[in-house]
Amino acid sequence: MRIVFMIAMNCSVCVFALLLLLDANAFAVESTAKVLPKVDALPMGLSSDFEFRKTKIYLLTQQGTTSDNLRARTTVAKVSKNSGGQDPSITFERQYRLFGAVTGLDQRQRFGQYFDFFWRAKRRARVTVRLEYRQAKLRAFLQAREISYPEMRGNRKTEFAIVGNDYFDDGLVIAWRCLLIENGRIVAQNRSYLWK
Repeated sequence: MRIVFMIAMNCSVCVFALLLLLDANAFAVESTAKVLPKVDALPMGLSSDFEFRKTKIYLLTQQGTTSDNLRARTTVAKVSKNSGGQDPSITFERQYRLFGAVTGLDQRQRFGQYFDFFWRAKRRARVTVRLEYRQAKLRAFLQAREISYPEMRGNRKTEFAIVGNDYFDDGLVIAWRCLLIENGRIVAQNRSYLWK
């Protein structure tokens, strides 16, 4: 009976390893964003196979935190008025972003803006997510960061962070545009109200 159990366990380990090899994308570790030295214009070719689902923008400062979500600000106001405390989700977000930052210098490197983009690819494709943005102190100067996904399909969250010296030296992001790029063309986009 013990031999049968051992064979079954070995088979299940082999099946799990095979599944990992077949769909490595499901367990892939996301690489950090690459800063582009020059931002090239790309042709537009929007496709219904790609879409942005949700965007979360979070500002982490020394004084406290703010969220770009009006509902979150309203909830914080109601909670503060009724119970005298702050909304637990806002407190958690700050603690999450500052986790492991022990010294003041560590915390300073975490202060800034966080952009979380939730998007979907309905078919398998090599997708690059690009955040193009302008900062307050640089005015019209366009900057961009990219993260590439080889053979992506399904739902994904991509995070960009303008933090530390990038945030303190150049200021708040005042306008942004996030792009899904396939084969050198824009297949989906999401942008701020102030983007031109």
